[in-house]
Parts: sequence; C-alpha cells; structure tokens
Amino acid sequence: MKRQLPLALVFIFGIFCIFQYFVPHESSEWIYEFLLAWIYIIGILTLALGIWSLIRVSWDKVQHRRPNWQYALVTLLGLFAMITFGFDYCRSFFSSEGLRNYMFVHFFDYILIPIQATMFSLLAFFIASASYRAFRARSLLASLLLLAALVIMLRFNPYLGFVGEYMEQLATWLLNVPNLAAKRAIIVGVGLGIVATSLKVILGIERNYLGRD
Repeated sequence: MKRQLPLALVFIFGIFCIFQYFVPHESSEWIYEFLLAWIYIIGILTLALGIWSLIRVSWDKVQHRRPNWQYALVTLLGLFAMITFGFDYCRSFFSSEGLRNYMFVHFFDYILIPIQATMFSLLAFFIASASYRAFRARSLLASLLLLAALVIMLRFNPYLGFVGEYMEQLATWLLNVPNLAAKRAIIVGVGLGIVATSLKVILGIERNYLGRD
C-alpha cells in the first residue's frame, strides 16, 4: 500500500493534467488551479525537509570530524544566524520586518553577494579554458566553430571600421539562422524527453521518486 497509493495518485493527477487542456470549461480550469495551489504547500514542506536534511548532514560532519568539517560548521552558523535575524529576534514573527533587519541585510549584501560574484568570476576562467580547448582547429567542425566564434567576438571591435558593419551582419545571420535552428532542435529534443519521462512516471515505469524502500 505504501507504494501503490503514490503510484495511483501520480497516475490520476497526471492523466487529469493532460486532459484538462482539452476540456474548455470553467470547472476544469478551477480544479487545475486548485491543484497548482498545492505546489506551494508541498514546496514549503520540502523546504522544511531540506533544511532538516542540511542540519543533520552538516552536524554529522562536525560531530565526527569528517574531512572539511569546518565548512559544515560555517554552514550551520550561517543558517541559524540568517534565521534568527530574519525573524528580527522573534519580534516580528508573522511579518516581513525581519527582511529589513540590519544584520540580515548586511549578511546578504556583504557576504552572500560577494561570494556569488567570486564564484561567477571563477566560472569565467573555466569557460575561457574550455573555449581554448574547443576552438583548436583539429577538424572541419572545430574550424567552423572557431570561425563562428571569431566573427561573434570581432563584431564588438570598434577599430574594424566599415568591416565591422559586415561583421555585425554576418554575426546576426549566424545567431538568427544556424544558431537558432540548432537551439530549436535542442528544445524540441528536450520537449520530447520531457514527454517521454512524464509518461514513464505517470504509467509507473519510472519509480525513483518513491525512494529505495
């Protein structure tokens, strides 16, 4: 029963969401919106579950002094600090006053945002390294990729003069014709993959979401 009930619920609601689009009636739309409202409830429960999982895993690392346990301790301290400041010391538990708390704002603006900026700046170096390896003209396709990349980058060069206009037109054509065609093919493939995965879940073929029990 522990496995049959979730499978039955997934099948019923999955079939309903499929056929709902073909029923042009207000009651069908109302039921659909009512079911979508449950996503917020489920999201809140999964958020609480995720926080509890983070606390348990991080505390286990700290307690048993596993590798890099110091980072787990910093994670726990940051989690409880932001929760405490977000509640504004429990004086505004049921309002949004905690979001304007002095420490909450400063932790977010001067710790979290610089960390994110650092991660994205490091990502730029990884992208540059990967581009260098990908753009080496070892084959015809790699040569075409290198040529297209040069055209895209050189269109922003202000020193090309009248050549820059033709370069910009060529770059626009590359972005709007071959690039857009490949992007649409990828989107179509992703859409077909989503449909296939959804059908597998609805029909009970894919059951990984039920866990290992």
